[in-house]
Amino acid sequence: MAAASVHDTRGIVDPAGLLSRVRFRRHRPAEPLRRHVETYWFIDWDLPEPYVSHVVPHPSVNLTFQWDEEEGPPYAELTGVALGLYARKLTGRGRVCGAKFRPGGFRPYAPAHPVSHWTGRALRADEVFPQAGPDAARDIVTPADDRDRVAALDAFLLAFAPAPDPQADRAMALADRIRADRTVRRVADFAQAQGISTRTLQRLFAAYVGITPKWAILRYRIHEAVERAGGEQAVDWAALAAELGYADQAHLIRAFKATVGVSPTAYAAGI
Repeated sequence: MAAASVHDTRGIVDPAGLLSRVRFRRHRPAEPLRRHVETYWFIDWDLPEPYVSHVVPHPSVNLTFQWDEEEGPPYAELTGVALGLYARKLTGRGRVCGAKFRPGGFRPYAPAHPVSHWTGRALRADEVFPQAGPDAARDIVTPADDRDRVAALDAFLLAFAPAPDPQADRAMALADRIRADRTVRRVADFAQAQGISTRTLQRLFAAYVGITPKWAILRYRIHEAVERAGGEQAVDWAALAAELGYADQAHLIRAFKATVGVSPTAYAAGI
């Protein structure tokens, strides 16, 4: 699966506002890592006043190496799938170098726990990976050149060499299909099409993706709705609701507001 391009802002709330304040880049990891790692993402900022970024998270685990230059030394953090709107306050000067795992791709790196164990949690990465201490964080996040940061991230992750896991491969393939295929709307129908029971699909997602398949379906719908709301063209919300499989326009608006905090029209007017 190809990594998302730097122009793919799906999931970012008010991408124009964020990108006007930070330098945001994506890079591909080393080829052996691409089986499990979707992309590296880097953000650097130097802000005269604080800014709070908001993201409607993907069903992905992220390993980040961060440096808030005015707050202290670099550190590493592991973030499981965030169930609600994720907010990050950026102040002063700083940078983040993140590795975004493919949905279903993190478990081979930490096989002792189902990925649902990390869902909704953000913790010091060295609690999961003892190698992710201050020295590793400094090596990855402090270089000025992106090529050096990429090389340091590659070296860190290549050292793990996780064992092959056919169940992880299956979970990644199913999660990819849900993301790409807008006709996937009901978990039971999707499970039947894959030749497995609904319960088996749910157990697989809990163990390897960290959320339910229903949550993944609904989240990708909201990503599409946020992307459309932030576009330059007016949106026919009734038609979009039907396209995304919502019962009606009101259902879509309720789901959008519950996730983003405002209605689609208010969101479109405010960015």
